[in-house]
Amino acid sequence: MKIKELLKITGLPVVVASLCCLSPLILVFLGLSTISFASSLSDTFYGEYKWVFRGVGLLFLIATTAFYFWREKGICTLDEAKKRRKEIINTTLLVLIVGIVGYVFFLYVVVHYVGVFTGVWKDYF
Repeated sequence: MKIKELLKITGLPVVVASLCCLSPLILVFLGLSTISFASSLSDTFYGEYKWVFRGVGLLFLIATTAFYFWREKGICTLDEAKKRRKEIINTTLLVLIVGIVGYVFFLYVVVHYVGVFTGVWKDYF
């Protein structure tokens, strides 16, 4: 599997799972929110709803992986899936690992430092 294919499969789910902290930043960048409201919204989203966002991101990851196997690889029947079982398992595990690492990097590094730069969050380090 190529890196471009991995990023194609995991890109959207990582962004969707990170919307708990990314959406307040988007509101500030578009001028639709103040920094204090975005900070409050971010605290609410990350504090109470982070597992909802992570769950929706996981559902998106499952959907994009299934779509990849169906559309790109042509695995449409159970017989074809049984024949290519090892490929499906290995690709699914690889996509899951890349998705988790991508989520952690994007949320806790990229989004965090953009939030600190804009003043939505304080940097405690």
